Amino acid sequence: MDIVAHGLYTAAAAIFVNRRLAAPVRLGWAVFFGVFPDLASFTVPAVLRIWWRLTGATTTLLPQPGGPRLDWVFGLYNCVHSLLIFVLVFVAAWIIARRPVWELLGWLLHIAVDIVTHRGWFAIQPLWPVSSVHLDGIPWETPWLLAATYAFLVAIFFALWRTRPQPFHQGTAHRQSL
Repeated sequence: MDIVAHGLYTAAAAIFVNRRLAAPVRLGWAVFFGVFPDLASFTVPAVLRIWWRLTGATTTLLPQPGGPRLDWVFGLYNCVHSLLIFVLVFVAAWIIARRPVWELLGWLLHIAVDIVTHRGWFAIQPLWPVSSVHLDGIPWETPWLLAATYAFLVAIFFALWRTRPQPFHQGTAHRQSL
């Protein structure tokens, strides 16, 4: 899934949960953790490629045969897309905060969506580093899936908007009783 869709799905989930639970989920942090795996994996390589382009070390932002290699990115990618690593971080955060840090579930949602929407080099290995087992899902950039993703997001946010809590106006209730 693309990073924008991850952020939107996480925001929708956090808004829904906040309407149902007494302990609120901080929307900004939930969205941050919803996009965290991609930020952690791709921010440093993107900044390096831009720097190399600006300084003339390369003529393109794209990888080139014989050009600088960033193989370590795949290890980081596997790490932040691993259910096992997520569980370890979630438990550690719970112990440190002395409460579940629900905002971290945005990270879990990210992994779950990516398992079925990635393939090839970017196929998610949910049990990494114990196992390299993965599912070759439907690539998120497949036109019909991309269109369905954003259509579904529009539907979700429309439903959230339609079901939003309405403010209570005391004056309205009083006028109706007169």
